[in-house]
Amino acid sequence: MSPLTSEEKQFLLRLARQAVADRLEGKQPAALTRELPPISPALEHSAGVFVSLHKAGELRGCVGLVEPRIPLYRAIMQAAVSAALEDPRFYPVRAPELEELDIEISLLSPCQPIAPDQIQIGIHGLIVSQGQARGLLLPQVAVERQWGRERFLEETCRKAGLALNAWRTGARVEAFRAEVFGERSAAGENRSG
Repeated sequence: MSPLTSEEKQFLLRLARQAVADRLEGKQPAALTRELPPISPALEHSAGVFVSLHKAGELRGCVGLVEPRIPLYRAIMQAAVSAALEDPRFYPVRAPELEELDIEISLLSPCQPIAPDQIQIGIHGLIVSQGQARGLLLPQVAVERQWGRERFLEETCRKAGLALNAWRTGARVEAFRAEVFGERSAAGENRSG
């Protein structure tokens, strides 16, 4: 997928916020699509995507779709609502909170197997899997937490529910890149990633 224009990024951020607002008001986000202006061809393509919600700089929800199965704009809507209401690590977002949230979108490249020594912090996100267990961490997580390559691998194993050294003992390690943008970065503040 080619990089999005700043207008397309702004559109997706507004769409994510509106989808959450509509759901919090009891509307179905699918109804929103009938009211959309024409969608650019870039937003019709399928892509893996994660939507992260932050409140006062702290994570408040993060859910995504790794496999590109639906058009990007629909994936953004679905992931935004899921991040707000279905991330099991957090209680559901309430309507009064919405104004306090910053939305960040990560568009994922296709996943590729990678040797551990080829992982670049700040460039690669990771997926570690073994059997039915699977963990994913976005590239910006390692930067924000100041992890090195080995710690990033261990924490991705932890996310999968595997032993921390599973990446050394047969677990599959894949990497992806992410185009990351958010409301804070659009307003002139930089978020790492």
